[in-house]
Amino acid sequence: MEKAVADLMILIATVDPIGTLAMFVGLTARCSARERVAIAVRAVGFGGLVLLAFIVLGQLLLQAIGVRLESFQLAGGLIFLLFGIQMVFGSGSTSGSAAPEPDHDLAIFPLAVPSIASPGSILAVVVLTDNHLYTIRQQMVTAALLLLVLAATLCGLLLSTPIFRVLGRSGASLLVRVLGLILSSLAVEMILEAGQTILSQMLDR
Repeated sequence: MEKAVADLMILIATVDPIGTLAMFVGLTARCSARERVAIAVRAVGFGGLVLLAFIVLGQLLLQAIGVRLESFQLAGGLIFLLFGIQMVFGSGSTSGSAAPEPDHDLAIFPLAVPSIASPGSILAVVVLTDNHLYTIRQQMVTAALLLLVLAATLCGLLLSTPIFRVLGRSGASLLVRVLGLILSSLAVEMILEAGQTILSQMLDR
């Protein structure tokens, strides 16, 4: 239960539904309601497929290139910490993004990648489904939590206009900063855990 709660908080912070919502509102301001729905569904669908692919193949890729998961976890913790600090100080997703060229598919770029399937969320799903640390059941729980976060993201995008009207930019910015603080705290725990594992392996030699 404790792992599930921690995994959920990490996935919420890295997938960043609030930041994606703010970006979506800005990018689709001139689209019709039907176009917004289509863009939202495709963005979450493509982003989810990328993340699920990394759950299945991410660790195999690491093994193929000879990277220990402890090293990846330590690097991931450092990146999560930097990512959380950026969110806290307002340089994350809600700070704005350059508008893509007109012929770009907004659902693919920048909504699916790199907003939903961001470097942080990709690292998160790989680290949180380590084959050496977690059972198949635990990995399935993490995958289910990812689907839950993606579903919440889709609901937010489909209800983007009224939600953003209620929250306003100040409310959205506040929520992103709170998530950044939580992510930073979890990142420190991840760094300490990876460091302890690496130190124990060195002492056992």
